[in-house]
Amino acid sequence: MHIEQIYTGCLAQGAYYIESNGEVAIIDPLREIQPYIDRASKDKAKIKYIFETHFHADFVSGHVTLSKATGAPIIYGPTANPSFEAIVAKDGQEFKLGDITIIALHTPGHTMESTTYLLRDEQGNDHAIFSGDTLFLGDVGRPDLAQKAADMTQEQLAGILFNSLRTKIMPLADDVIVYPAHGAGSACGKNMMKETVDTLGNQKKMNYALRADMTEEEFIKEVTDGLLPPPSYFPLNVQMNKEGYDDIDVVLERGTKALSPAEFEAIANETDALVLDVRHQNEYIQGHIPRSIFIGIDGTFAPWVGSLIMDTKQPLLLITPEGREEEVVTRLSRVGFDQTLGYLKGGFEEWKKEGREYDTITSIPATTFEKLLKQQSIPVFDVRKEGEYLSEHVQSAHLTPLDYINDHLASFPKNDTFYIHCAGGYRSVIAASILKSRGIHNFVDVAGGFAAIKNTGIEVTDYVCPSTLK
Repeated sequence: MHIEQIYTGCLAQGAYYIESNGEVAIIDPLREIQPYIDRASKDKAKIKYIFETHFHADFVSGHVTLSKATGAPIIYGPTANPSFEAIVAKDGQEFKLGDITIIALHTPGHTMESTTYLLRDEQGNDHAIFSGDTLFLGDVGRPDLAQKAADMTQEQLAGILFNSLRTKIMPLADDVIVYPAHGAGSACGKNMMKETVDTLGNQKKMNYALRADMTEEEFIKEVTDGLLPPPSYFPLNVQMNKEGYDDIDVVLERGTKALSPAEFEAIANETDALVLDVRHQNEYIQGHIPRSIFIGIDGTFAPWVGSLIMDTKQPLLLITPEGREEEVVTRLSRVGFDQTLGYLKGGFEEWKKEGREYDTITSIPATTFEKLLKQQSIPVFDVRKEGEYLSEHVQSAHLTPLDYINDHLASFPKNDTFYIHCAGGYRSVIAASILKSRGIHNFVDVAGGFAAIKNTGIEVTDYVCPSTLK
């Protein structure tokens, strides 16, 4: 028996490859399926099953394409109702894989079809669980994503999750290994550990949601406390996972068309495509196509695209680092953005070489910002998350989180110059690109963000109680 976790950092997502005696199961595969097929071929094994723990909200799974390519059936847990052919397993149903057995344990609460897969080894011993979004390391799946589909409140779903954990998972032995679908950084939970594999026994000690003496009321309160609104693209990804989508090869062929500057501009004008610039933020600052949106490929790319562009059907045109066009289109497809229409051949330099209009961003080092702050009162806007701001922030700074930047447009001065920063310089340039696309240009970016600002010795405010925020 061989178990391999295939972890994708930018999505904080774990897919799983399980092989026993020439038969393979894939759990929660990514959109691009060739690596699974190649791995099975290398092992001289056959992909027999594709297990899905639930209808994912934060990424588009590769289950439909992988099933088409291999003939392996897709398996969901009880109550799932996909639009494509699949096995909807019964609670406790067993699936033989070589010399091992995988058992579907219905664990609703995160969603109503959520299912944990229990693996029993060659000797029939409980060896591991693949817990999807039911149980994370340090947390459990948020119970507010499926409210509309389930016609329930988040409190009702949390109560169901409480019972799932205590009747299906906590009775298992402490040495059972926990393989979750996500780790720290995922928006599917709020308190995940940085580790991606653990024992159930350690989780019973470390995970607040698995306290043995916890009441259902306490669980509901703690699990639902502090939940931020989910990203807008989540329901769209659920729909794609449930109803199907274009094969990744079709998406790649459409999205990796090389376009001359003239072709690029014509398509942008004819289709209302959004120009997405994924280069490094320093390159974007020095020059970019007017009204293009910056979200750098080397940051937390896909989740920011989903959170800020929101509509997965939005046509996109790309400005990419040379040679990374296919990577960008692939990573966009992972969160359901399939309507990429091509990329600018030769990149921004070719655009500039032809003498076409371009824009820049005014950016200053933190040392200059420090001098300005000491000389006068200047408006400062912090685009980090609320938790980061509450921990420490520049004393005069206003909180305008990047996630909700469009809700704060009226907060920015109309004429006076204002200053924006994030933690390290990535998010503030995203914010800057959005502001410029909205016609707001009277700002200055602080390079290096709060880390650089703090190093100058500027006085910062430590923890602020949320109730005191304006």
